[in-house]
Amino acid sequence: MDNLIPELYRAEYGKMVAVLCSRFGIGFMDEAADIVSETFLTAAETWGMKGMPANPAAWLYTVAKNNALNSLRHNRVFDRKVRGHLLREPSSTDGAPGDDIRLTQQQITDSQLRMVFTVCHPSIPAEAQVCLALRVLCGFTIDEIASAYLTTRENINKRLFRAKQRLRAEKIKMDFPPVAELPSRLDAVLVTLYLLFNEGYYSASPDKVLRKDFCLEAMRLVYLLTTAPAASGISKVQALMALMCFQASRFDARTGTGGELILYEDQDNTLWDRELINRGNQFFVQASNAGELSRYHLEAAIAWWHTNQADATEKWENILRLYNHLLVLEYTPVAALNRSYAYARVYGKEMAIREAEALRLEGNLFYHSLLGDLYTGIDDRQAFNHLQQAMQLAGSAPEQAVLRAKLERLSP
Repeated sequence: MDNLIPELYRAEYGKMVAVLCSRFGIGFMDEAADIVSETFLTAAETWGMKGMPANPAAWLYTVAKNNALNSLRHNRVFDRKVRGHLLREPSSTDGAPGDDIRLTQQQITDSQLRMVFTVCHPSIPAEAQVCLALRVLCGFTIDEIASAYLTTRENINKRLFRAKQRLRAEKIKMDFPPVAELPSRLDAVLVTLYLLFNEGYYSASPDKVLRKDFCLEAMRLVYLLTTAPAASGISKVQALMALMCFQASRFDARTGTGGELILYEDQDNTLWDRELINRGNQFFVQASNAGELSRYHLEAAIAWWHTNQADATEKWENILRLYNHLLVLEYTPVAALNRSYAYARVYGKEMAIREAEALRLEGNLFYHSLLGDLYTGIDDRQAFNHLQQAMQLAGSAPEQAVLRAKLERLSP
């Protein structure tokens, strides 16, 4: 049971909060979070004394529902915010408002999808959207979010408070957006889930370079979108799912048994997950049928080429061509830097150095790390200087270990 409750918390917390908020309104978010947390505390105490129920997840939902109804009856804050609305609705047979909370799988899924569009509302700043998604949709603790962002609990709490305050001030309803608003609202959702995945894939945590839990939560939420009638036919949703599948397929090869970072060229490709690659292929084919081209299509295609085991010139020529398209469609410094690596694989290090240095990303770890690699064997003093700057910018022990090994190879 020691591991079960934390696993259930991670898997069910966001779903339970979403169900309660879907029933009582987004203004009930804090109260819903408290009720769910209290439910897990009750589970730890009760299960320890009486043993595990036959269906632990169903037990949690039932207790959360009962706790919510008790709050409705006895909590003044809950009364003030919600009772007036509920009393205008038909009550159940025993006369207790809200007893019609449904806990079917469809209700849970619908509630999660409504919550996704709510926490990713365009009135909330993008950074706060990701924090809110991590906390409310994925059940991450404040400490975990603070660690991911290399900031304090106080800063994360402020972001969450301002985001919730904005939702209340704007009187945002927890619902699917109207058809006319769906494209713009969906873009905000996809950006948030994309950033959530990247937060895990390129973790800023001091002891991890990969947060699989962040990535898997992002994948779970995007997959929900692929099953929603309103969003399932939109090709960029399928493309983002394909991108995440291709990236996730290399999880096991990207870190060693001790958590050390393994660079792409040193990865054991027998550890790549072929089933995930095949799933990514299926989503990518669906994404390509509509004839639309988004950043997610191009990044998925780049990620697909990285699952190609052959290290041939054709592979890197195609990756470079795709990066060229991506930068025209939507320029980002990170994409431009990644393009420089592909450029080196096609045209050689000396030409790639000029491409990379033109970006002038002086405060970027990967910029100095890449230039350190490109200068190695051409100007080892320059390589050493760039790797030292990268070492100063590295935020995690695994990244520092990789850079330290490169510096030692360059030392006289």
